[in-house]
Amino acid sequence: MSDIRIIKKYPNRRLYDTEISSYITLEDIRQLIIEGENFEVREAKTGKDITRSVLLQIIAEHEDIGQPILSAQLLTEIIRFYGDSLQGYIGSYLERSVDMFIDQQQSLRSQVSNIVGQTPWPLLNQITERNLELWKTLQEGILGPVTPARKTKSSRKTNTNSETNRS
Repeated sequence: MSDIRIIKKYPNRRLYDTEISSYITLEDIRQLIIEGENFEVREAKTGKDITRSVLLQIIAEHEDIGQPILSAQLLTEIIRFYGDSLQGYIGSYLERSVDMFIDQQQSLRSQVSNIVGQTPWPLLNQITERNLELWKTLQEGILGPVTPARKTKSSRKTNTNSETNRS
């Protein structure tokens, strides 16, 4: 088995993973990226490396889903660098910026983990549960125990008051 996994792209736009001898999707390639797999995508007929264009296709698809990472303004500025004398520098600058961001993110996670002794999510869940209990206690202290009958009466009062206000 080689260090680099080879994905072949056929003229019918299907992707074939040579390691598992099966057709795969762009989402499968995205999963390989998440898992840290090294791979190349090659045209089946010519053997030409088309990895970058496939990666750009994955980015384009995911930019349309949820919160985009690349704003229209950022993409416009990147396009302006093509043909500019600084074109050769922008790629390495962006790579270094992302690397630095990843390092800072890992450092912050490590610091939070050291301070808290665990990942932040269980701690945040505990804090949320405690806050809900405090809120419930506060409500019961002000209103008394909330029973189904009390909820109905208070909702009737609210409806009556809102009907009165409409008149």
